[in-house]
Amino acid sequence: MEDTVTNSFASFVNGTRPEHLSDVVRHRSKRMILDNIGVGLVGSTTHVFNIVMKYCQDLHFSAHGNSTLCSVYGQKGLKLSPTLAAYANGVAVHSMDFDDTWHPATHPSGAVLPAILALSQMLSHARRVSGEELLTAFNVGIEIQGRLMSFSSEAKNIPKKFHPPSVVGTMGSAAASAKLLSLNKNQCTHALAIAASLAGAPMANAATLAKPLHIGNATRLGLEAAILAANGMEANSLILDEVPGCSGFSAFYSDYQPKALISPGKQYEFLLEKQDIAFKSFPAHLGMHWIADAAVSVRSRFEEQYGSFDPSTIQTIVLRIPVSKYINRPYPDSEHQARHSFQFNACTALLDGEVNIRSFHEDKIFRKEIHNLLSKVVVEHPQDNEANFDKMYGEVVLLLKNGDVMIEKCDTFYGHWRKPLSRESLLKKFLSNARHVLQEDQIEGVIQMVENLESVTDSSQLPNLLQ
Repeated sequence: MEDTVTNSFASFVNGTRPEHLSDVVRHRSKRMILDNIGVGLVGSTTHVFNIVMKYCQDLHFSAHGNSTLCSVYGQKGLKLSPTLAAYANGVAVHSMDFDDTWHPATHPSGAVLPAILALSQMLSHARRVSGEELLTAFNVGIEIQGRLMSFSSEAKNIPKKFHPPSVVGTMGSAAASAKLLSLNKNQCTHALAIAASLAGAPMANAATLAKPLHIGNATRLGLEAAILAANGMEANSLILDEVPGCSGFSAFYSDYQPKALISPGKQYEFLLEKQDIAFKSFPAHLGMHWIADAAVSVRSRFEEQYGSFDPSTIQTIVLRIPVSKYINRPYPDSEHQARHSFQFNACTALLDGEVNIRSFHEDKIFRKEIHNLLSKVVVEHPQDNEANFDKMYGEVVLLLKNGDVMIEKCDTFYGHWRKPLSRESLLKKFLSNARHVLQEDQIEGVIQMVENLESVTDSSQLPNLLQ
């Protein structure tokens, strides 16, 4: 058993300590936590969140009555059971597709943070969970996701079959929850194996109201897997190994080639040390940020040359984008389709000079001016433009009626891991999002607590601030 891949992952979950986190990992993960809380707060104002909250309240009170434990984003005075709170908060995080993205492609924070925040409150009646413990568990959950995705070349490209956070996110939530629950190595093995049986969501539900459920389910089901393991539930102890003729985690990736993790310590380098996270400046699929930046740039060139932007002078708009069917949507007819449409985001950026939260409101989506621009769009797929968040680019070409041609290309938008947001920009985004729900004193309290997590003695106070 000692030399199996699954056993090495369980050993990593069980054995990681706060001292194994470098200053870089601590800094980057705290930025992730703050951003994720912000997008969760603004996400608690959405239609899909309201649907889920009604479901969670009905389910909770029919099962638990007034026995309540855990806070829900933006719901002052309301608490739910740990798994339902994790679920609701996970849905809030992804309700606008505003949460962070990594490479290989997944949304790592949202699948982990709601679970461990709920756990910190669940455990508070027995012991205080320190900020150091919370930060360590969070990084365990992020690392497990990244390592699992690194075992497949398929995972490096924009997904086609399943939404990655519904798979690796569930595993990450289970790992982080197991860490915070102080499970032994054997229990950690079973938590991961149980989580694998609870994972998966097809890409066909992208760009629908159901997509945020993928994150909600990942964080909830990973937490459930860890609690079940703590209560004695067992599952396949080779779940992460490659066993010929009997798929474990390899069921999700046809080219899955796992490797054992070395024990955490001086020789171990967390993936977050090597590669930062992408933070979004507007709430849409990550691919939209390349094409929006290119569109804003070409609009600026137009204004420099002609004084003001006049859409009527455009004959054709050429978008040079990677091949990815679910984000190639010529005429989106809903908020969620618009967040997954190269065409809509390019035309919105051209028309308004920016893309923001309001861009996806119905009065913006169905404007006559947007429809006119969409009718002029032609899509091209250059062979060198890979469907890969580390290699793709967005290029916008304006062919004007007077014969002029304007071209702008973006290969790294501001917020990408190669071009990280400054602290000022990250705080600006957080403040803008948090103000939809919280008062100024609460907002300042959240910022101070997250940025000084190491000195926090009771992390259950953090979710208490988010109502």
